[in-house]
Amino acid sequence: MDASALGPFDVAAILILLAAALGYANHRFLKLPSAVGLTLMGAVASLAIIGIGAAFPAWGLRPMVEQFLAGIDFHATLMEGMLSFLLFAGALHVDWTQMQVNRLLVFSLATFGVLLSTALIGAGTWLLADMAGVPVPLPWALVFGALISPTDPVAVIAILKRAAVPKSLQSTVAGESLFNDGVGVVIFGILIAIATGAEQFSFVHAASDFAREAGGGVVFGLVTGWIACRAMETIDDYSVEVMISLALVMAGYSSAHALHVSGPVAMAVAGLFIGNAGMVRAMSDTTADYLVKFWELIDEILNAVLFLLIGLEVILISGQPRLILFGLSVIPLGLLARWISVSLPLRLLRSGIDLGNLATPTLVWGGLRGGISIALALALPESPSRTPVIAATFMVVLFSVIIQGGSIGGLINRLSQRQAALGKNPT
Repeated sequence: MDASALGPFDVAAILILLAAALGYANHRFLKLPSAVGLTLMGAVASLAIIGIGAAFPAWGLRPMVEQFLAGIDFHATLMEGMLSFLLFAGALHVDWTQMQVNRLLVFSLATFGVLLSTALIGAGTWLLADMAGVPVPLPWALVFGALISPTDPVAVIAILKRAAVPKSLQSTVAGESLFNDGVGVVIFGILIAIATGAEQFSFVHAASDFAREAGGGVVFGLVTGWIACRAMETIDDYSVEVMISLALVMAGYSSAHALHVSGPVAMAVAGLFIGNAGMVRAMSDTTADYLVKFWELIDEILNAVLFLLIGLEVILISGQPRLILFGLSVIPLGLLARWISVSLPLRLLRSGIDLGNLATPTLVWGGLRGGISIALALALPESPSRTPVIAATFMVVLFSVIIQGGSIGGLINRLSQRQAALGKNPT
């Protein structure tokens, strides 16, 4: 089979078939959270392909799979397609009342936390790359810091649904994850322009770009969410109202891009608006039920394909031991930066929040990296630093989804039981 001859429909059919088959196997045998199970099985499948390709080179299996993966525009697929659906679907389930209680913390984590994490990871990566003899100058190390700092809302929300996390903390983690990816994308765009020499660094220019993208995304999401909500209020037809929500996501994301405001932030805000005010004011119980189930199905399908792709992409960085070791060395750096960028806002705001003793471990170990980081890494322009950054990104994401995602539920349950034994209230 010639992978280059496959059309978009063929590629989509293969991915859905693989996702369905591996999703069935995970549900039937492994019983892991979907994101963890599919990523793990995708990685195992990649290793199997590598092994079979080495044992039987005449079959040409590995080159064929590499050609197939190289033909997928990961950045366009996620950032210009899947992300709008995933963020909207995730935001529908976030309780605004619960999140509003700790809105200052959510804002701090999604802005100051991302900026601090970007700086810490960037500086640390630069030093590690220098020691490893890998070509990653400081501007490119900061680019890596920006793309790896945001947590993935799809992975985070899916995992926390299965863990015994108090509602207020769950809403805080979900809210941060929904907004910090939009902030991370904005910071990434500013830093990549500096790293490639497209523009000289100017704090005023960078701050104005950040304000326009992030602030404009919030305003645009509120406006489009309100328009969709008003339209739904005037009718009572679940099929039309579901189509309105679909139009909001597709046309809204496209329009945000044309207006140079953050589409990810806009869709997160619009999803919050529809999932809270819209559900209460504009929909009958029947419509709300259909809308939630429709977006849950969209979320599950895209989620399955996304994490399967992350696992399969392992095949593209195998055979480069120095880069793999460099990527492994970055994992503890990312965890340390996450701990600092979470602990500092929690300490500064401790008098105004009430999340209990589970907050820090949940936010740090539950801060999973996922498809957004992969998409940004694969979108990097050609440069000597591109391959090391991609390798480090894959290693961090694989560790995050498989190890952190696979253990966060058990960690939270053990901490809850320990606190209960000590007579403390975890909520």
